[in-house]
Amino acid sequence: MNERLFPLKKNDLEIIVLWRYNENDIEGKTEKLMEVYGEAYMNYKWKRNTAIFMSSQAISLLGSSLVQFAITSYITVQTKSGLYATIGILCAILPMFLLSPFAGVWADKYNRKNLIMIADGCIAACTLIVAIIFMLGYGSIGLLFVALIIRALGSAVQTPCVGALLPDIVPEQHLTRVNGINGTMQALFSLASPVLGALLLSLLPLGTIFFVDIITAIIAIVIMLRAFRLPEKEKAASVKAEENYFGEMKQGLRYILKTRFLVEFFGFCTVYFIMMAPAAFLTQVQVVRNYGDDYWHLSAIEVAFSVGMLIGGLTITAWGGLKNKVHTMMLAAAVMGLCTFALGIRMPFTPYLLFMGVFGMAMPFIDTPAMTLLQERVEPQYMGRVFGIMTMITTSMMPLGMMIFGPIADIVSIEILLIVTGLMTLFMALCMGRAKELCRVGVNDAVESKEQKE
Repeated sequence: MNERLFPLKKNDLEIIVLWRYNENDIEGKTEKLMEVYGEAYMNYKWKRNTAIFMSSQAISLLGSSLVQFAITSYITVQTKSGLYATIGILCAILPMFLLSPFAGVWADKYNRKNLIMIADGCIAACTLIVAIIFMLGYGSIGLLFVALIIRALGSAVQTPCVGALLPDIVPEQHLTRVNGINGTMQALFSLASPVLGALLLSLLPLGTIFFVDIITAIIAIVIMLRAFRLPEKEKAASVKAEENYFGEMKQGLRYILKTRFLVEFFGFCTVYFIMMAPAAFLTQVQVVRNYGDDYWHLSAIEVAFSVGMLIGGLTITAWGGLKNKVHTMMLAAAVMGLCTFALGIRMPFTPYLLFMGVFGMAMPFIDTPAMTLLQERVEPQYMGRVFGIMTMITTSMMPLGMMIFGPIADIVSIEILLIVTGLMTLFMALCMGRAKELCRVGVNDAVESKEQKE
């Protein structure tokens, strides 16, 4: 057996595969070499490929989050109406909820790289039309609602595609850190977007601000098109799906229902997002009632949360979490439950901000292991559909929680709601330890086998 560097060329893409072979058997092995093409390329240049993909998504996310903030802020300032603000939230959430199951099927059926680029391009085209109309002086709030709907539809396609694509380009042992980087990037933009958006709104008309999203989308698409390479094995698998969308959706649901750890996982996710609604949405009202209606109070809690989330993202990226991902999630959920409980206790504003920061810091310790767990354990042919269901839950459960707790907040104090939901979140974290199948799959097989060898 000799070890050689064997050059291959396919689809105008030249790669180097380190191939161990017997010289007497090398004839007729070209087909076998091509079978391992995708994985060989992924393992050989995965860091470069991942960096290109993450960079393109970062550029796109920056423009999207900035313009999204500008639109919602413009609607709030121009209308000063709670009804219009609610309609804006529904326009940004309902399309994602309704389209996510179909988008999950598409993510399993078609090339995920192309879907991400198409979604980015559609959002950019919609934004360009809206920008031109506003610059011509025909802009309206109704037109912004339409723009929010189209942007939400694009995000519904992108979200499951990104989650399902990462396992195709990142080796399994590095998924946690890559997801941590992705979470950190989102936290950074959630911190920067309000600042940059407010600055641009004070300097430029809304129609001009829209071009930030258009330019960043074009840059992201060019990077994906020219530099990013999706492993061949994903492209080959993407054409084998059946044409019946509803049939494939049912297959995905059956797969989830017959997979015990997924039933337990999505059950806990549902409860978690509902219980987080008061801490996510009612703390602003609580701050106004208890500390005054100065804008800097509201800005301070947003900054504290975002800075905490940024620190948490950097920490999970560097550390990787506990050996069992579910144990990391349990610990983070317990911390968030305790912080929610603490926010329900009257205290000076400075310690209140501290608990809000710790609350934000714990969030990546749930999001990152949860994302990695799905990417490692879900069968590749169902990856997109599972992430489509995950998108449905993440976009719908918090608004559902607000439908439950919002009216109650006018009857009982927000402090009581925070204490109750904090205790329930803590109880949920303890119950996760009794989900045996979920805890079993929380340990990476590669890590487990390595420790057994040692």
